[in-house]
Amino acid sequence: MVKRTDRINNYWVFYWVFAAVLLGVGSIAAAEPDLSVPPGFHIEQIATVPNARAMTWGDEATLFVSSRRLGTVHAISDVLGGDPVVRVIDNELRIPNGVAFSNGDLYVAEINRILVYRNIEQRLDDPGDPEVVVDNLPGDKLHSWKYIAFGPDGKLYISIGSPCNICDAPDYGLIMRMNADGSGQEVYARGIRNSVGFDWHPVTGAFWFTDNNRDMLGDDEPPGELNQAMEAGLHFGFPFCHGADMVEPEAEFAALGRCADAQPPAMELGPHVAPLGVAFYTGIMFPEAYQNQLFIAEHGSWNRSDKIGYRVSLVRLDKAGRKALSYETFAEGWLHDGKVSGRPVDVLVAPDGSLLVSDDKRGAIYRISYAGSPETE
Repeated sequence: MVKRTDRINNYWVFYWVFAAVLLGVGSIAAAEPDLSVPPGFHIEQIATVPNARAMTWGDEATLFVSSRRLGTVHAISDVLGGDPVVRVIDNELRIPNGVAFSNGDLYVAEINRILVYRNIEQRLDDPGDPEVVVDNLPGDKLHSWKYIAFGPDGKLYISIGSPCNICDAPDYGLIMRMNADGSGQEVYARGIRNSVGFDWHPVTGAFWFTDNNRDMLGDDEPPGELNQAMEAGLHFGFPFCHGADMVEPEAEFAALGRCADAQPPAMELGPHVAPLGVAFYTGIMFPEAYQNQLFIAEHGSWNRSDKIGYRVSLVRLDKAGRKALSYETFAEGWLHDGKVSGRPVDVLVAPDGSLLVSDDKRGAIYRISYAGSPETE
């Protein structure tokens, strides 16, 4: 049973109104962003995909991109070759967000289902109907879009966002995992309001994920979260604790647990920056200082008085890869003088070592490359 307050019901209405305005659900073009990256790096738009959201690579360097709001999944060939070919894999889906690739097959997450398109790179012009892997996933309208990725264990990880701003909903607010055929479903982590991005450290194998904390507590509280799980079964605090030690102010939910008993974030992020996709850098193009460091796509605050986020940030880890040390801006320019020209959603390391960034407001895929000298870094 999901318990909600009147304020939560009002939040749900305002969420969709403000989100629609901010996203520009009509056809009004966003202003051209003035993007900047550190010295030696270069950023450019390399493809156009309406409402570009999650990304994944195929075995033959096909880039698959979801368009959640349009109900579409795209495939882009030769995206790194300067003459990309964009194909529609399916355009009759229900809020498709997460995409993942394994053993030649493309997996797509809808609200309640996981679909699979078999042998997809050999069938880009005629993909056929997908198979249904599972159709029993929890899903409500708020935070119903799901992020998915295959882990080092070969299992498919799936985020199940909370159907609320703040509520007690035991079947939600978690990350689950299952075998590629849908069997062996289990909860991996709980106490997560809404994660829309995760990755595994390439050395330690630890699971790192972002979490979007609750709204309506003012501009500066609570922080966004970057979390780390070294094992299954951890609880990350929602709905009774936010960030490292912020107790939920509504007594009904604060009574559900203690911050001391929850797993604290590996790094507190900016309040309401909406951290989404993450990627550990595993390429060879960037300087060594970026190796195994974590990039985060910050979608940007939707109801903060002064907007923040709308950037790609970088979290630097210690040499062992177990502790987050710092949090800084890496790419910015989608927000200028309070005006939003784009919203980063996902980050993905390319086969050539560059970093791709999706932008659902502009409908763009950007490529960040490096041509400077590592010795100058």
